[in-house]
Amino acid sequence: MIRRKKIYTEAPRSISKAISEGEIIADFLPPPDKLVRKEPKVKITITLNSGSIDFFKKYARKNNVKYQTMINEVLDKYVQKYTGRAIG
Repeated sequence: MIRRKKIYTEAPRSISKAISEGEIIADFLPPPDKLVRKEPKVKITITLNSGSIDFFKKYARKNNVKYQTMINEVLDKYVQKYTGRAIG
């Protein structure tokens, strides 16, 4: 199969022009120390509805994360909403 050459109609003709006229975007990523959660975790045993667990497991697989992490994030957001303080 022969691939056709893609033509980008909106691309600048000159790299130097693109660099000089390009828009600078402020760094929006948090620093590494803000990525590490400082809140200690506590292991618990909890009984949840199977439909809820199935939901979290499905989306955890899709996003390549642990379903427990997703549930923890939901709980943290709930606490933050009703207490006004960030968790983690």
